[in-house]
Amino acid sequence: MALTKSFKDTIKARADRDPAFRVGLFKEAIEALLSDDLETGKLLLRDYVNATVGFDALAQDMQKDPKSLMRMLSAKGNPQADNLLAIVARLKKREGVTFSMTAREQ
Repeated sequence: MALTKSFKDTIKARADRDPAFRVGLFKEAIEALLSDDLETGKLLLRDYVNATVGFDALAQDMQKDPKSLMRMLSAKGNPQADNLLAIVARLKKREGVTFSMTAREQ
């Protein structure tokens, strides 16, 4: 049987070496949230956090329990809007990005 890297390790390695990939992963998470796909958005944010800052550092920055943040971004997690937006705000600051919305032409 061939040895393969775990998904988490593969994503982390790519995020470490490719800033565009890292920002793209974050952007996809935000777009999923704004498109009313909370489950996908949470899981993509979880992948992003695992691949970048890590839950321990994010929790310390937010003065929260890391396990609480992990639960919020789990498939069954149900974060309050203020907690979810605080996570996004901290990640935006750490990544040094901003997001804007544009109207689609109809």
